Amino acid sequence: MRALIVENDDRVARALSRTLRGDGYDVERARSVEEAGRAITAGDFAIALVDLGLDDGDGVDVIRMLRDHPSTGVIVVTARGEQANRVRGLRAGADDYLVKPFGVAELLARIEAVTRRLRVGHTVAAARGSINHGDLVIDQDRHEVARHGELLHLTRKEFDILVLLARNVGAVVERDRILDQVWQSTWEGSSRTLDTHMTSLRAKLGPSAAIATVRGVGYRLEPAAGAVG
Repeated sequence: MRALIVENDDRVARALSRTLRGDGYDVERARSVEEAGRAITAGDFAIALVDLGLDDGDGVDVIRMLRDHPSTGVIVVTARGEQANRVRGLRAGADDYLVKPFGVAELLARIEAVTRRLRVGHTVAAARGSINHGDLVIDQDRHEVARHGELLHLTRKEFDILVLLARNVGAVVERDRILDQVWQSTWEGSSRTLDTHMTSLRAKLGPSAAIATVRGVGYRLEPAAGAVG
């Protein structure tokens, strides 16, 4: 398997490279947004570790480029631990967000979780066809959501969460079930990431889809206005 490290700090890049090579990866390193773009265009990667602070721009731009490569898992590895930066990275399409400093075991565990989910495919979107919910059309074949014909730019996980909720309209979907099917994990870090993704998903959907929080249990997508139960 191939891994891409987008990191301008040589010391950090060497440490990440040693860790990934020790886990069996062939590693390519990019120091800038420009170098990352060339690497992404030239080859496929199982995992990409992306720092946000790069010499020629923002690592978020790299994450957006990786959106066009759904088979590549993306983990932000950065010293920027503020919530605003976490939200930016996850909204841009990152699968996970890891703040420096971190342990090797935690990094490898997160990589394993992300790549495992991608290997088995998008479990919650396995059923083909479209789901209509009010003015939303959720196309599971194309992995797209449209409102009045205009595409909404959801990340992979936001899409998977929405599909799972839409297939269970009016019913509470437990947090553990979402974590198991979307992240294939129920560990605490994934739970915090779910909260961030849910906030972003609600903002993007707006009034088109009301997602209720059932405290201590999970989430429920309310029936669309005018729907017959």
